[in-house]
Amino acid sequence: MAKDKDGVVLASFSGKWVSYSHTLFAYCAFFSALIIGMSLHFHKIVKNEYYGYPHEWFPSVSATIGDRYPERSIFQIFIAVTSGPRFALVALWYLLTARPGAFAPKFVAWVGLIRTILCGGWVYITSTDDHDWHDIFMISYLVLTLPWTLGCLALSPLNHSAVKYRKILAGLFFGTLVPLIYYFIQHKVHKVPGAYTIYAFFEWALILFDVGFDAVTAYDFTGFELRVVDVHGVSKGNGIALADAVLEKSKKRNQTLPQQLLGGSYSWAGMFDAAVDIYTGFMFWSILTSLGVTVWYFPLWHMGISGYEVLIMTTVTPFFLGLPSVRHMVINQPSLIYALSLSGLVAFAITSPVPRLFLVGAGVAFSCLALAGSFWAERNNAGRLDAKITAFSLGLILSSVAKFANQTNNPVWPIMNAVNGGWNKTGLVLAVLAVLRSTRHTPSSSADFSSLDKKKKMGGSPTLAALGLAGLLFGLHSLLSDSSTMITWVWDGYPIKGPIPAPHGAYTIAAMGVGFLIGLFKPEISTTWAFFGISSIAAAVFHNKAGWTGYYGALVLSVYLMALIPPFVVSATRHKPGTTFGLTFLFYNIMVLAHVWVVAYAFVPGGPLLRERTDLVMSITMALLGVGVFSANASAAPSELGGKYAKNDSLHHRRFRSYAIYALTALQLLSVSVAYLRFPTFDYKPYHPAEKLVTTGIWTVHFALDNDMWSSERRMRDAIKDLELDVVGLLESDLQRIIMGNRDMTQFLAEDLGMYADFGPGPNKHTWGAALLSKFPIVNSTHHLLPSPVGELAPAILATLDMYGEMVDVLVFHSGQEEDKEDRRLQSLGIEELMAGSPRPLILLSYLVTKPKEGNYNTYVSEKSRMRDIDPSDWDRWCEYILYRGLRRVGYARVSRGTITDTEIQVGKFVVGEKEGGDTQIEEKDVPEGMRFPAMFKGDGVRGHKYHVFEKPR
Repeated sequence: MAKDKDGVVLASFSGKWVSYSHTLFAYCAFFSALIIGMSLHFHKIVKNEYYGYPHEWFPSVSATIGDRYPERSIFQIFIAVTSGPRFALVALWYLLTARPGAFAPKFVAWVGLIRTILCGGWVYITSTDDHDWHDIFMISYLVLTLPWTLGCLALSPLNHSAVKYRKILAGLFFGTLVPLIYYFIQHKVHKVPGAYTIYAFFEWALILFDVGFDAVTAYDFTGFELRVVDVHGVSKGNGIALADAVLEKSKKRNQTLPQQLLGGSYSWAGMFDAAVDIYTGFMFWSILTSLGVTVWYFPLWHMGISGYEVLIMTTVTPFFLGLPSVRHMVINQPSLIYALSLSGLVAFAITSPVPRLFLVGAGVAFSCLALAGSFWAERNNAGRLDAKITAFSLGLILSSVAKFANQTNNPVWPIMNAVNGGWNKTGLVLAVLAVLRSTRHTPSSSADFSSLDKKKKMGGSPTLAALGLAGLLFGLHSLLSDSSTMITWVWDGYPIKGPIPAPHGAYTIAAMGVGFLIGLFKPEISTTWAFFGISSIAAAVFHNKAGWTGYYGALVLSVYLMALIPPFVVSATRHKPGTTFGLTFLFYNIMVLAHVWVVAYAFVPGGPLLRERTDLVMSITMALLGVGVFSANASAAPSELGGKYAKNDSLHHRRFRSYAIYALTALQLLSVSVAYLRFPTFDYKPYHPAEKLVTTGIWTVHFALDNDMWSSERRMRDAIKDLELDVVGLLESDLQRIIMGNRDMTQFLAEDLGMYADFGPGPNKHTWGAALLSKFPIVNSTHHLLPSPVGELAPAILATLDMYGEMVDVLVFHSGQEEDKEDRRLQSLGIEELMAGSPRPLILLSYLVTKPKEGNYNTYVSEKSRMRDIDPSDWDRWCEYILYRGLRRVGYARVSRGTITDTEIQVGKFVVGEKEGGDTQIEEKDVPEGMRFPAMFKGDGVRGHKYHVFEKPR
């Protein structure tokens, strides 16, 4: 049959799509199995013949794909789909390299064909089905990898990029075999715990390098065009119409894509597109900020390193953009990557914490990859890049507004659900629609991956650009992902001497808006050293001063951080994406760890190095921003942006900026509305004023994450409300860190219950937090850090409350760890001094870590402190205690925790203005009805809460 015949071309496509599809389906096969396996069967697939979790915490390839449903089935389906492109790839490689009389191309083609069949052998015959044949197929496949790899290298056409990447990937593949074998021996022969996990990482690396090696053929197959030709006219001419239509659409898209995205008249469609892009930015920030709080659940319950912390490294997936095949896929098929990122929003549907965490990790991985890819794809189109940066910036503001409206919880986080205030389903539906709408166009730079290197020689360094962008990303996340974070830094108790979360959170959001506008219209100002100097001073003021003075520094810093986004992102796009954005997220992770280390030093390796060094973290952050300013100036990115908006300002840019301003205005109006609705009334009333009764409680609330990794504020509210607590001390309450989601449980509780709130020593004081909620006005409060030479810092709040016209002091205190005896002794002396120094009636709501009537207990209950135990006969206590003086004790109860936390609620009732009385207990029937404990907690109680230990109040 002749090779060339006249006929109608029904369809045609570039040969590179064979490589793309092969790469995509192969990676999907392995990594979908990995994600699903770790989500559903984590403990089973990490277990080997010697060890299980926590010694082994990452599965091998065989364990992932071999035995369990549904990951095995999904893997096999994807491999079946991959087989078509695989056979086509081998055939195209032969056609590319074949020469008359040459033997090598035929040999390599046969090796590729046999190797493909062998792959099917070990995929569809698992070790469980037939261990021997599985190993035969697998070993034969690996053996033939050597001639296939060397043959492809030897026959490679003269394509510099393809040859370079083949050498790199081949070197990585064979280099990985050495540590792979070493750790396999350590596991199999020496039975070293954890060796198989390390072996598994190298095994997965082989998969990456093996598939990546074949993906390089995309460079070579670009010159091929595959056609379906109708040589007999059986299509009746339909092919002509189809081909003409596709060609015409393609031509229009290539010529007018930027204009279509940024142009057109002012319309609802244009505004809708802007809103969709902004919501895409909101998705990124929602998924990224959810990672910390879901990871935090595990060390919280393990009381130390759990192993799951490794998932914070899911952010470094932009390193994969250094691989041409991955870069092509990310940039040319953004809808796929964005769709996969939605796993972070789907995670709420999973009730079990472990698979939920892994879904979030997958969502973060794909989100970071999509973000970096989208920035770099538009590097040569200032308008589209500007749109992406704007969406990123306004997405952060939208995220902050959403948290502001929901008392610091993002309604689409995976710790939220329909019961505790989540809007997960709505958020997910909007996200799907946003992905479909925002990814319907191909990025403008996708066809020219090397144009930057060929056309422009930009100054600066990718490492310096990455350092700057990492510092910026950390600053945005740690300080601006919630509007109240910086307010809690400068909060210093009562009387109020500075901002409060509502309404002043709107000030923070307004400052973010000002910074956004500077970055949008005058980005060249952002990278001046004068602005950097002013902001450095502002950061110092913010860190060292309380009240309004500190907050003014915070507002300046907010403006600066937002203004830096455009020049820093543009600077990063001037370099190789894998290196720059990969390093960005790696350095960002290091800063996140440092940010945690300053307070978690007692539980982490090397903790003392950063103990209480928030000042150092802040200084490093500003230094990184300085490096970024230097890099941005060196790359000339700010001047380009400035010129774009001056002389060469186009109609499309003006329209786009109009949409951005409309969106920003809407967000600011929403913020102001929320501030108005949340404005505190300060007219709170106690539950039993007629009896002059005050019901107090102490509760260690485990950072507002319940036993199943759901946000627990609403369940806490229900318990506090039903117990009719007028005053409650909450311990482990400081959530204003990345790892805890930058939250503040006191905002929701205080507003919903109608209580005054005092957020104890702020996040910059390095404690796990103490908080006080009160129905009574807080006249004065001071925050204290008790001596802690070795262990974690011990926070305390000493507040004076106006109880029915009488001043009563309440002291909320969290002692140090059991292991640090000297710390606890010194802390007991410090609290004794505070109690002794108070001239007023006093209630201590505390976590003491001592046995009744032993050790430090006798310091707290002493002649000097003048304090009394609410129930000296209760010998079964260790952590929580209620002490008092100057009030008449009415009752005492211990209420079970339910599944909200790991610690019970202790409740004490007192009458203000009466003498203390004795410790004689009476029957409940002899207690006035208004002073009794709620009956709903008797017997089985309600929602898992009941009177326990004594089975009834005393």
